[in-house]
Amino acid sequence: MHRREDDRAVGPFPTPPRTDTAGPGGPWHPPVVTTWTSDECAAHWGVQVGTWNSYVSRGQAPPPLPDPGPDGRKVWDADALRAFSRPGVGRRRESAESAAVLEQLRAAADAPRERRRELLRAGREAGCEVSAMAAALGVSRHTAYAWLKD
Repeated sequence: MHRREDDRAVGPFPTPPRTDTAGPGGPWHPPVVTTWTSDECAAHWGVQVGTWNSYVSRGQAPPPLPDPGPDGRKVWDADALRAFSRPGVGRRRESAESAAVLEQLRAAADAPRERRRELLRAGREAGCEVSAMAAALGVSRHTAYAWLKD
């Protein structure tokens, strides 16, 4: 945190009002964010911690907050996690857009690699499951994930 010329602190939150003259709502307090560790996130989703970490690494779960928790571990915003749509077996993300993308992927199975990568990225944006897209392209899931990282 640094200070402006007028000696007010500048940081992630607005400068609080003077506490000796509290406004109608009482003194100002920064917003409270409930954070969860990977253990708590995994328990909330009903998966093992290793599965949770895999979801995070593939972008299938929200990223951790930039600042670690009090014990130095990564933490997640609990509200963001509750709002995030959980991937997994039995969950279908099929829409008209994703169905069209999967059809394009099937038709492009023999297309040049760069074109298949473009379609794979478009499918990801449309919400298609990576395993379904990999099957449509005739490549392994691992290849599809590698292409998405590039």
